[in-house]
Amino acid sequence: MSNSSDLVSAVDDLMDSPGGQLLKQSRLFLRLKMKSIGFVFILGIIIGFPITRELITWLIEPSRLPDGVEIIVISPVEFIMLQLRIAMGVGVFFVITTLMYFGIFEGLKSPTLKQRLAELNYSIPKTAPTILLTTVAILLLSISGLYYSWELLTPMLLEYLTNDAQNAGLSTDWRLSGYVGFITNLAIASIIGFQAPVATLLILRFGIVDRNQIKQYRRQIWFASFVMGALFSPPDPLSLFLVAIPVILLFEVALVIDTITREQ
Repeated sequence: MSNSSDLVSAVDDLMDSPGGQLLKQSRLFLRLKMKSIGFVFILGIIIGFPITRELITWLIEPSRLPDGVEIIVISPVEFIMLQLRIAMGVGVFFVITTLMYFGIFEGLKSPTLKQRLAELNYSIPKTAPTILLTTVAILLLSISGLYYSWELLTPMLLEYLTNDAQNAGLSTDWRLSGYVGFITNLAIASIIGFQAPVATLLILRFGIVDRNQIKQYRRQIWFASFVMGALFSPPDPLSLFLVAIPVILLFEVALVIDTITREQ
């Protein structure tokens, strides 16, 4: 009984924390914007699906496969389902980007947030510069995340997994969906994870949570980064670690940038 009470108390404390309050606000916001989010997700699938065939063909070229690896298809619908999975990943990225812009517009016109910024003695962000800087930051961080995934994560992990299997005397015939899905999951996880500075700075600039509160809950944010890595990265510990660590480092960089550039 005591353990149950302690658990309830811990959950209540967590929901009363800045992160818990932000979660409550986000849940309400998502409910109000559900139709728009659904539309953006479907639009991302429609835009992404036509390019998936060329992408898959490019990824399975022999020059890009590890030595001794053969790609096989074991289901009639495997190729089409793989295309759909990749297109859905594009849709998720569209949704996350759109939510950032929704947050900006809602924050700029919200009397509650303006009042909170005034109480904290923070300057109210200007619309045009905020949108422009956010757009540039999202593009640059997306390119950086894709580069990090393709040039570091993918070669390192594929070589490690291939050598591990071959040293055990196993044949390396990989399913098409497993191979391409592995690469695209790493890319999507890196692109989304690299948006951490944008999300952190927007939360700070709009006074949703102040810098001291974020520092107080740093460990929980780090843990959430590993949870995100587990959700978006392939299911192996090395991938989880290599996806989560850059997110944590970028989060810390965002705190430093906010400290340096904050206008009091």
